[in-house]
Amino acid sequence: MVRIIVLATRNSGKVREFQQLLKNFPVEIKNLNDFGPIPDVEEDGKTFDDNAYKKALFAAKALGLPAISDDSGLVVEALNGAPGVKSARYAGENATDKKNIDKLLEEMADKNDRRAAFECVISIAVPSGPALTYEGRCEGEITREPQGTSGFGYDPVFYCPEYNKTFAELNSDEKNRVSHRGKALGDVVAEFDKILAWLEARLTEAKPPKPDHSQFEHNDWSKDKMV
Repeated sequence: MVRIIVLATRNSGKVREFQQLLKNFPVEIKNLNDFGPIPDVEEDGKTFDDNAYKKALFAAKALGLPAISDDSGLVVEALNGAPGVKSARYAGENATDKKNIDKLLEEMADKNDRRAAFECVISIAVPSGPALTYEGRCEGEITREPQGTSGFGYDPVFYCPEYNKTFAELNSDEKNRVSHRGKALGDVVAEFDKILAWLEARLTEAKPPKPDHSQFEHNDWSKDKMV
């Protein structure tokens, strides 16, 4: 039986990536554009885990199907973990990549400790609440000025020691080998047979709830981790 899993995004690039990664498994990856109007989820969690779980659970409850979501960002030691969950809006709502980078470099201007990391959390939730969590992390440093033209976000100022380049100077294959998201996705693919078994067990424990299109309210459901 082919299992439908919803990728809780409207980003076509992410959809293609997941479809390619999971093409050898009995799953059909759909996304939010394949369904009717679904409200956006406010990403107001204090951690990447909070936001990834909230987005995945919202989609799972709304559609009555297992759902996957991810959240990621940059954490800088000298800035006490900032920009963190606010990475995409560090310089304000709807900030451009350039504005976020400019603010980061301004904040780091007098800092000698340049250590930083990209972090990613992937959450796979079922409508009743439980979720699996996968994490990826990539250590690096913040450069003094942007270098490279590839990638997006903070890539031009994130120096990767493994390649002696910034993320914006790496090609896609190089970046996928070392990136936070690449590592988290690699773990998901490596354990996907176990994930499918977990989904089947969770979805047959009780009659699946009817799709819930009411406003999302976060509840303290338990979460599981693959070991």
